[in-house]
Amino acid sequence: MPRWRRWSVLVIVSAALALITLDNSILYTALPVLTERLGATSAQSLWIINAYPLVIAGLLPGAGGLGDRIGYKRLFQHGLGLFALASLTAAFSPSPEILIGARGLLAVGAAAMLPATLALIRVTFSDERERTLAISIWAGISVAGLAAGPVVGGLLLEHFWWGSVFLVNVPVAVAASAAIIALGPPNITDPSRRWDGISSAQALLGLGGAVLAIKSLASAPPHWTTAGAAAVVAVVALSAFVRRQRRLLDPLIDFTIFTNRAFSAGVVSAGASIFAIMGLQFAITQRYQLVEGFTPLQAGLVVAVLSLGALPVALAGGAVLHRLGLLVLIGGGLTVAALGAGIVVAAAVADQLTLLLAGLLILGLGLGAAISVASTAIVGNVPRHRAGMAASIEEVSYEFGGLVAVAVLGSVLNFTYLRALEVPDGASGLTTMSPTEALSSPVPEVVDAAAAAMDAAFLAVVVAVAVAMVVGATTTCWLLRRYRPGTASQAHPGDH
Repeated sequence: MPRWRRWSVLVIVSAALALITLDNSILYTALPVLTERLGATSAQSLWIINAYPLVIAGLLPGAGGLGDRIGYKRLFQHGLGLFALASLTAAFSPSPEILIGARGLLAVGAAAMLPATLALIRVTFSDERERTLAISIWAGISVAGLAAGPVVGGLLLEHFWWGSVFLVNVPVAVAASAAIIALGPPNITDPSRRWDGISSAQALLGLGGAVLAIKSLASAPPHWTTAGAAAVVAVVALSAFVRRQRRLLDPLIDFTIFTNRAFSAGVVSAGASIFAIMGLQFAITQRYQLVEGFTPLQAGLVVAVLSLGALPVALAGGAVLHRLGLLVLIGGGLTVAALGAGIVVAAAVADQLTLLLAGLLILGLGLGAAISVASTAIVGNVPRHRAGMAASIEEVSYEFGGLVAVAVLGSVLNFTYLRALEVPDGASGLTTMSPTEALSSPVPEVVDAAAAAMDAAFLAVVVAVAVAMVVGATTTCWLLRRYRPGTASQAHPGDH
């Protein structure tokens, strides 16, 4: 394949990857407007956000096997088509329920595309140095897309209606689909490879039950029956998933690879980094739009500071890995991130925007270092024949980190808001209002009470992120304390 054509394929899959990661965060700046226009409740708003990473995380482990069976080029095309159709549906959704369903359909398309983007790079680039550079660009695009989401959402809302944040996907998806047909490599199939739909269904059901349980406990008052039933479903489904993987000759996830400490450190690093990024993006965009009156674009630019620190370090981290090692970049990076998160907590207490921006920048620098080599720690510390599975686990780590961030921190935000809300005299209906409704009330006492409660909720979220960063830094430093490159096989004696 000519050089220009190889790099054209990278541009095509990078455009698709940018769409996938953009949709993880583009709704953060649009959520207050969207909630008001559709009349969504707080719980529905969180499901609008969570439906996307939840379905992706549930389907990703099995998507690789499906790609092997029908061919990754075909899987990529099907994913693009479904993504475009779901984007149209989401853009013109008349109700929160239909939008949640459309977000789930978007996730099905994204789950098909994600493993296909890397697989097409591997097939297209036969030269190892070119392939390494292409994968580095792929990783940078992933971070850039996540970073750009709130800003792109803010820009679109400055000029168009809320549905434009979905409609923007359609021309890119159509163009990428046509381009991959014309320029992509041949579609290689392996009919002998089976797709285990049962395992995918078990993972999706288990994750969905866990998210529902968290949301039910965080509601006011807590829905104990729903939470208990959802928790039982989650435990049963995930237990069945684990048992099934241990029985399968070719499991979606071989849990023995987690005995490799460097691999586990990479998974923790990936999940913790995205947890912090998406959790803070969600909380900051909501607080500064609702309480401070920022426009969606202004709120998006605030959280973009975090990614401004992360992106250059993420791109440079791989180049200095051989000098600094995993312990310094992952453990040290998360330690710096914990320091930045502490500054963000101080900024929330003092209500200082400048201090918040400084904390986000430092947090981003640390997370960029950790993200930069998480892929190397995961894929580089498993036997060669487990590389595909490791890549799938890496992608699940990112999606699961985002899912947990919005599910847990979104629930913490709502829970703390309702608990901190001091209802003024004559405003008994305040507890039934969403924060968006309360903060747009014509009654000053209602607005003041809601703003104070939102500030308390925001502080609770940033404290939770700071604690997560401390736990992540401590865990990865402990896992990597004796790590030496080249020891991956020692953790897997049965794989020789």
